[in-house]
Amino acid sequence: VSPGISVKTQTPRLAAIRRGVMELYISDHPLDCLTCAANGDCELQDMAGAVGLRDVRYGYDGANHVFARNNGEANFDWKPKDESNPYFSYDPSKCIVCNRCVRACEEVQGTFALTISGRGFDSRVSPGMDEAFFESECVSCGACVQACPTATLTEKSVIAIGQPEHSEVTTCAYCGVGCTFKAEMRGEEVVRLVPWKDGKANHGHSCIKGRFAYGYAHHGDRITEPMIRETIDQPWRVVSWDEALDFAASRMKAVQEKYGRNSVGAISSSRCTNEETYLVQKLVRAGFGNNNIDTCARVCHSPTGYGLNQAFGTSAGTQDFDSVDDADVILVIGANPTDAHPVFGSRMKKRLREGAKLIVIDPRRIDLVRSPHIQSDYHLPLQPGTNVAMVTALAHVIVTEGLANETFIRSRCDWEEYQDWASFVSRPENSPEALASTLGVAAADIRGAARLYATGGNAAIYYGLGVTEHAQGSTAVMGIANLAMATGNLGRRGVGVNPLRGQNNVQGSCDMGSFPHELPGYQHISGDKARAVFEEDWGVKLDHEPGLRIPNMFDSAIEGLFKGLYVQGEDILQSDPDTRHVSAALANMECVIVQDLFLVETANYAHVFLPGATFLEKDGTFTNAERRIDRKSTRLNSCHTDISRMPSSA
Repeated sequence: VSPGISVKTQTPRLAAIRRGVMELYISDHPLDCLTCAANGDCELQDMAGAVGLRDVRYGYDGANHVFARNNGEANFDWKPKDESNPYFSYDPSKCIVCNRCVRACEEVQGTFALTISGRGFDSRVSPGMDEAFFESECVSCGACVQACPTATLTEKSVIAIGQPEHSEVTTCAYCGVGCTFKAEMRGEEVVRLVPWKDGKANHGHSCIKGRFAYGYAHHGDRITEPMIRETIDQPWRVVSWDEALDFAASRMKAVQEKYGRNSVGAISSSRCTNEETYLVQKLVRAGFGNNNIDTCARVCHSPTGYGLNQAFGTSAGTQDFDSVDDADVILVIGANPTDAHPVFGSRMKKRLREGAKLIVIDPRRIDLVRSPHIQSDYHLPLQPGTNVAMVTALAHVIVTEGLANETFIRSRCDWEEYQDWASFVSRPENSPEALASTLGVAAADIRGAARLYATGGNAAIYYGLGVTEHAQGSTAVMGIANLAMATGNLGRRGVGVNPLRGQNNVQGSCDMGSFPHELPGYQHISGDKARAVFEEDWGVKLDHEPGLRIPNMFDSAIEGLFKGLYVQGEDILQSDPDTRHVSAALANMECVIVQDLFLVETANYAHVFLPGATFLEKDGTFTNAERRIDRKSTRLNSCHTDISRMPSSA
């Protein structure tokens, strides 16, 4: 290639070559196009038309797809379909050995479950050592299915339903990555969810849950009509929405009249949209007249919210997911990205295969410690509950060995506060040698990891619930932030402090004010100016006292003080600790309202059941771990209602 060169992509000679290649493909490919599941969505079919293929000089009895020869002899090269995977089928006879699926598995997913076995006409895609897909190392992420240009790898839903007719862009409702999908539908039936290549968080990749686990939206066990009952030992009675809402509102009012304004509250869900969680906290504050609103996100997110707010003035991580592409050193503490956030975990593994260094701080030997083409440089298997001690030991090495970035600290941080912190972490009792027995990790490994983090270039920290769901979670988060500030690993790509959220809208649920002590935007309820803004907008006077947290609600219920609860999309009896305590609290309430997709365990103690809507049936937004606000606008027809109907009735 040189300047001024003339490149021609369409010439008679090239056209003949392309037709010849296509002839070879078709000579060894089944011609069942009219009954093929990929009919209308087959690149091979499209290209045969594009090159003007009209005849095949080599015949049509290819070795790979003709079960019996024309003379009746058996064809030992033929292989049957592999239907072992529950989500897609593999038909070797239709494989053109383009290698796309193998590359997708290696380069995008990073699992290396596929290879090409054989040579020439014997070449085939092979899961593992010629195993069935279900028995191989395949994680069913669907990257190979999406890359396949023929019907070799096809979703079983497409085989059963047919090709989709239209699609809408939506956002996954599972983890905090916030992957964007195209919901491809035939009429009102979802045929498949395909990761959207323009998705900012996932860039066209997905995991098994987001790609295939959407069947609950059409499951036969879903409750689609409101139900009420006077007592929890009575059978449910199906009623209209108006009757159910009137019943719920009157019961809540009766409880408050009998036991006081603070005797009722609500629990919102981190799987619902920002708009829904906002309305639930508004219902509690403006409708119930108290601040008894809480969410599961407080348990996993509040240490991050508090710790990062103290350090940086904002309650969220510092980077987007793309930033990992520029990281030279990755420190993972208390998180398992490949299992809990598989799409981002794949992105991280790709960067590690490109040469980035890795430090894993976790009691478990997670997948990142050692997997195909990846091995951590340091694995520090600390004792559970010693996160703060580990972070302090790392800080001790950075400060005492002169690895701190003084220029960054003087220009971007408070120098006097840094000196106080440095004086504390430099104490002998905070050295790796002094803490080695407590941590259960060799001092030499701690020192090596600290030096790598401080001197290895762009260093990024990723942490999860293994840090935040501890009694010292906030302290650990602040310690992690201090490590980043002390080494200057903030304010550019490839660095930062990055919390990996659990559910899809943990960040948004907290942003929307689902805490008993904070209004939307993390404004404390005791602040007169903050309350005045919402009082003017909502037209009511707000209580300035923080409300009850979830454990306080349960304790007060057992004491006979808390008697009414609205639960939005949370199965607290299944997920909260001490099931006997939770069930005793629920049994002692006089009005429990559950809104969910199914009759969950908590509904056993409910007096009102309101059907919920899945992410495929409503409009709204989610806020992912990057604090990226993702619109989801899929609106399948359903008989469910929007939570916005609740406040007017209450």
